[in-house]
Amino acid sequence: MNFRKRLFLFLPIFLLAQHSRADSHIHEADVVIYGATSAGIVAAVQLSRLGKTSILIEPSNHLGGLTTGGLGWTDSGRKSAIGGVSREFYERIHKHYSNPKAWKFGKPEELNADRGAGKFNPDSDTMWVFEPKVAMKIYRQMIAECGDDIELIMRQRLDRDGAGVTMENGRITEIRAESGERYRGKIFIDATYEGDLMAAARVPYHVGRESNETYDETLNGVQLENRHNHKFIVKVDPYKTPGDPKSGLVWGISPEKPGEDGSGDRRVQAYCFRMCMSLDPENRVPFPKPDGYDETMYELLFRNFEAGDLRIPIAPGMMPNGKTDTNNNYAFSTDNIGMNYDYPDADYATRERIIAQHELYQKGLMWTLQNHERVPQEIRDHFEKWGLPKDEFTETSGWPPQLYIREARRMVSGYIITENDCRRGRVCEDSVGLGSYNMDSHNCQRYVTADGAVQNEGDVQVSPGGPYAISYRAIIPRKSDVKNLFVPVCLSSTHIAFGSIRMEPVFMILGHSSATAASMAIDARIAVQDVDYAKLEAQLIEEGQVVDLPPDAKPHLTIKKTGFKGIVIDDTEAKLTGHWTDSTSARNFVGVGYKHDGAKDQGKKSAVYSVALEKAGKYEVRFSYTPSTNRGTNVPVTVVYGDTKIEKQIDQRK
Repeated sequence: MNFRKRLFLFLPIFLLAQHSRADSHIHEADVVIYGATSAGIVAAVQLSRLGKTSILIEPSNHLGGLTTGGLGWTDSGRKSAIGGVSREFYERIHKHYSNPKAWKFGKPEELNADRGAGKFNPDSDTMWVFEPKVAMKIYRQMIAECGDDIELIMRQRLDRDGAGVTMENGRITEIRAESGERYRGKIFIDATYEGDLMAAARVPYHVGRESNETYDETLNGVQLENRHNHKFIVKVDPYKTPGDPKSGLVWGISPEKPGEDGSGDRRVQAYCFRMCMSLDPENRVPFPKPDGYDETMYELLFRNFEAGDLRIPIAPGMMPNGKTDTNNNYAFSTDNIGMNYDYPDADYATRERIIAQHELYQKGLMWTLQNHERVPQEIRDHFEKWGLPKDEFTETSGWPPQLYIREARRMVSGYIITENDCRRGRVCEDSVGLGSYNMDSHNCQRYVTADGAVQNEGDVQVSPGGPYAISYRAIIPRKSDVKNLFVPVCLSSTHIAFGSIRMEPVFMILGHSSATAASMAIDARIAVQDVDYAKLEAQLIEEGQVVDLPPDAKPHLTIKKTGFKGIVIDDTEAKLTGHWTDSTSARNFVGVGYKHDGAKDQGKKSAVYSVALEKAGKYEVRFSYTPSTNRGTNVPVTVVYGDTKIEKQIDQRK
C-alpha cells in the first residue's frame, strides 16, 4: 500500500516535468534583450517609449548588473557627455535623495565632506552616488512604468551548447533557454557582461589583450614598465620558504613569465565584488569568516605588511547613509588577480566555481583584515569600524550578488575602437554616444621579477583628455555575421579602449542608442547595418543623447603622431621611481597628460628617459614641461652620455 502511494505521488510529478519540457512556452516581442544589466534595462525602457515591445531576460536572479550590485560611485568621466535615458537615471537618483526621509543613517553634509566632493547638491538636477537598493528601486519603477511593453523574465539562461540560437538568412529568429523556453523577436540585443548571445550566434570576438602593434597603440598588451599605485612598493619574497625557489610559490603568483612589454596575451583584468560596507553601528554586521577559509591565500598580504607597506588595502567611496562603494586598492586587495582567465568562455558550471572562489577569497580577505594576528593592529583597528549593511542585499546576507566582470569577450566588427579613438587621433563619423573616463585596466597577472620579488602587472590609468565618440559600427556585427543583433556592452574595441568604455553610464548610453536604432530597423524592415545614420543621429539628439564632441575636445596624439622632429620620449615611456600623479590641468602637454609629484617626497622620486641613438653626432636635448606658479624652481635634470654627465637645475615656473 505504501509502495502504491509513493508510486502514485512520484509519477504525476515525473510526467509534469516531461510535459513542460516537451511543450515549452514561446515568448514573442519586437525585441529580445538578453541581459537585464543597466544597458538592457535602458534599452527596454527606450523601446517602450518608441512604441515597441521587448522581452528582457536575465540569466541570474539579480536585476541591474553592477549599478544595483554595489557600484554606486559612478565612474563617469565628464558628466556633460552623459545624456538620454542614462542621464535620466541620475536625475531620478537626485530626486530620491532630495527627500529628507531618504537620509536615515546620515546627512548630505557628511557625505559631501568625503574626499572634498560635493556629492549632493540640492540645486543640481543629477546625483552620481547612490545606495544599491535605491538604484534597484528606480530601475523597477522605470520598468513598471512601461507596463506590458516589457516582459521581464528572470533566471533563464541561454542554452549555449549549440541549440540556443536559431538563425535564418543571417538573422537570429529565436533563442532558447536551458529550460526549453523559447524567445522570438525581430531584433536581438546582447546586454550581458559576457557576450554570451553574441558568441552563440558565432559573431567573431576577442578575449585578452592585443599587442600594441596590432592597432598602433601604446597602452595595450603587457605593461611591465607602467608605474601605478597598485604594485608592490616594497620587496616581498614570493616563495613558500623565503629565498628558496624549490619550495614553490606562495598562493596567487603565476609561475609563468610575464611576457614582453607591449605584447598581447589571453590574460583578463582582475574581477572583484564592489562591496557596499556600512559605518553605522545600527546598520552593520561583521564580515563573516567564510566556510573553507584558508589563511595561506593571504600570505602575500602578511608579508607586504611585514615589509613595511602599511597602506590601507581598499578604496571605500562614501555613499549616502554611511555606506560605501568599495574598490580594489594597492598591492594586495579585493582584486583576485589571475583567477579569472577562463571565465569569458567558460560553461556555466565553471563560471559558478570561479565566482564562488572570488567570493571565498574576498570574504576571507575582509575577515583577515579585521581579525588575523599577522595583520598590524593599526590596520585591524581601521577595519573594525566597517561591516556589511543590514539593509542591502538582504537575500545574500549583505554580500553583493554581482561579481564585477570588468571585461570578458569583445566583439570584432567593422569598426574596432582603439586607443587612438579615445585620444581623438581618429574620430568616427557615426557617433552614437560619448565616452570620457580614463583608459583603465586593473592588474592582469602577479609574477616573479628577475630579482626574485613578487610584482603585479597590467594596471593602466591614463586619461583620454576629454570625451571621444563611439561608433555605431562598434555596437553591431558585420552584416555578413548577423543582420539583427546589437552588442552595447561587449562591443567592438581593444582591451585598452574598452577600459574607458566599460563604465555603467556608457553602457546605458549605448543601450539607449541600440534601442532607437532597433526601432528604426524594425519600422523600415531592414538590417541593423542599413539604418540611415543621418536619421539615427537626428533622432538620438532629439531624445537627449549627446553624440557630438564638445569644442574643446582636441586630439591628444600618441608620441608616434606628434609630428615633432627628432626623437620624442614622453613620461609614459620613462622609468619612474616613486609615486607620480597623472594630470591634464595645465595645457600644452605631449601625449595625453603629464605626471607630477604632488609636492611630496621631493628627492625620492625620479624619471629616467632612455634612448638608443642610431648614429654618432651632435644632439640637442630639450626638456619639456608645463610651467605654473606651483612648480618647483630648482628641479634637477641630469643628461648622461658615455662617461659624461651634465647637471642642470630648471625653474619650472618659467
